[in-house]
Amino acid sequence: MGLTNSSTGSTAAFEKGLTRTGSEKLVAFAGNPNVGKSTVFNALTGMRQHTGNWSGKTVTNACGNYETEKYKYILADIPGTYSLSARSPEEQIARDFICFGGSDAVVVVCDASCLERNLSLVMQTALITPNVIVCINLIDEAERKGIRIDAGRLSKTLGLPVAAVIARKKRTLSALTEAMDSLISGEAPEPRGMCIPAPIERAAERVTEAVDAALGKNYINRWLALKLIYCDASLRIKLNEVYGDRLFDNEEVRSAVNAARGELLNEGIGEEEYGNLLSAGAVLSAEEAAAEATAERGAPYSAFDRAADKIVTGKALAFPVMLLMLGIILWITIVGANYPSQLLSKGAFWLEGRLSELFTLAKIPERLADAAVTGVFRVLGWVVSVMLPPMAIFFPLFTILEDAGFLPRIAFNLDRPFCRCDACGKQALTMCMGLGCNAAGVIGCRIIDSPRERLLAILTNCYVPCNGRFPALLSVITMFFIGSAGGLAASAISALCLTAAILTGIAATFAATGLLSKTVLRGEPSSFTLELPSYRLPKFGETLVRSVFERTLFVLGRAALVAAPAGLIIWLAANVTVHGSTVLDICSSFLDPVGRLMGLDGVILIAFILGFPANEIVIPITVMAYTAQSGLVGIENIEQLKSVFISNGWTPLTAVCFIIFLLMHWPCSTTLLTIKKETGSLKYTALSALLPTVSGFVICVLINLFADLIAG
Repeated sequence: MGLTNSSTGSTAAFEKGLTRTGSEKLVAFAGNPNVGKSTVFNALTGMRQHTGNWSGKTVTNACGNYETEKYKYILADIPGTYSLSARSPEEQIARDFICFGGSDAVVVVCDASCLERNLSLVMQTALITPNVIVCINLIDEAERKGIRIDAGRLSKTLGLPVAAVIARKKRTLSALTEAMDSLISGEAPEPRGMCIPAPIERAAERVTEAVDAALGKNYINRWLALKLIYCDASLRIKLNEVYGDRLFDNEEVRSAVNAARGELLNEGIGEEEYGNLLSAGAVLSAEEAAAEATAERGAPYSAFDRAADKIVTGKALAFPVMLLMLGIILWITIVGANYPSQLLSKGAFWLEGRLSELFTLAKIPERLADAAVTGVFRVLGWVVSVMLPPMAIFFPLFTILEDAGFLPRIAFNLDRPFCRCDACGKQALTMCMGLGCNAAGVIGCRIIDSPRERLLAILTNCYVPCNGRFPALLSVITMFFIGSAGGLAASAISALCLTAAILTGIAATFAATGLLSKTVLRGEPSSFTLELPSYRLPKFGETLVRSVFERTLFVLGRAALVAAPAGLIIWLAANVTVHGSTVLDICSSFLDPVGRLMGLDGVILIAFILGFPANEIVIPITVMAYTAQSGLVGIENIEQLKSVFISNGWTPLTAVCFIIFLLMHWPCSTTLLTIKKETGSLKYTALSALLPTVSGFVICVLINLFADLIAG
């Protein structure tokens, strides 16, 4: 199945990526966030476009192929949007594709359990094109809530074809594909239109006549007329790109627009009132159509959802429940990752031995073989053995929470704290994603509409430790703060301590967000629509496959890509000598005064610097430097590791400062590259590295000075 993806964020670029023949029909899939639009798209195309039980999943366009007995289709999954007013980049992408993407039809996917809200987008879309199909999804969930939709009556009310489906059951999608075939065959619908106040209708008619004269008669001209009366900046740019000087430089159009504005002002309708009246018209039309089609309506909220939300979002229990869920996930990750991590580590070192033998047989020079084996391969082996097991456990657990509907409720609970920092509650979602991988968390910031608040989330995402930092955190916590506890007791205490470390990172996230929002990124928090979806039973098989292939292996591949050259650099630093001392020793000695000021030492600081590609190798580099090895080393058990650290001056104070600096220092190379790509700015990329590093440095220095004062 041929398919094309685009993440450029523009309709024009998306069109360039399409491979479309003359016989293929282009159908756009639109809809509110969290209505199952991507699920319908996946079911038809066979793609695995990421779906989830929270809003804002699709932030770029994706397309795939589908074929019926009559036609070959290219289906385009465009970003979820509540309106076509383009208040966010995603809404702009959706609007531009529907208006100017050249689609033969638009399928608007609606959630049967909240039909009236979803139909507002149908009304707006039908102003742009008559070739609209209404796809009512999740009818099974609606029926469980006592809501029954009469698709035939709704079709008559709207003047549009309506297909009722259950996206997860492919056999129900035949109604949708038949509607697509019928529409393409020429059975054009006649939309009834939405309620528009008479003064606005008269003003729009005047402008429509001028637009018809300038562009030629077209269905979209009435929508263009409504938008031209008060045109926003983004649409003006797009219209200039599409129509050139035929609109804004046309004297008749300008005159008609000015006359229309004058008429509306005489009626007491200014720019703000104009937008509000159009929005209200769409909402009113949607409510009337939904009321006509809803044969029976029970409680909009199931008894289970209501009872669960009293716990999950209640004032008394919300935060304890969130902490409990976090602790359980961390405990499962810790317990489950230990054994496979040991197996992978042993397997990597076994392969290392075989690789060395192969190089010897091939008579490759010893130094070159040593660089390849103990440098490049050993770092790769360590990264894989340390990263893969916890990610393979954490990501599926995280995805289960997402699919079950818990993540939007976490955002709901944290919305008020983030608003106090002049930020957006959606940042809670991206912060949670950062627990798996900070790079993934940065990419997830696309769901935040406001550019300022998106930057806040990107710049502070790395304060929350990712999976790559968990092993080092657990090692130090186990050595210095758990003691001789074993078995389940040790893992439970480890999970509690790791939870405390993560809470410290969350507190730092709030502090840094508040600081930025009052300095370089000043602004008021924007309001956002957060939909609390129904609790759903996750699809465990799909969750496992998706989390492993789309998250775990993807992140692991990027980490391995930067870890390989890092292994060579580490080997060179440990083996190249200057005046009898290795580069590693020289650098650690140079940094030692700064390290001592922070309660650490120069070896630890150089380990953090060399661990820039992957935080997993900070501890091994530290041990390598302490034991004067020429390559990355492995440790048989935690007691042996503790012995090495204590013999080199580590104390509980050193462990605390190490944990703080591990929580707060520059992001890994993968995350920084992602930040540069998402922001397009070297300045903000540098700030994202400088901000946590300065925070960690200052806190470590203060802790060390305070400890000296107490000791003195």
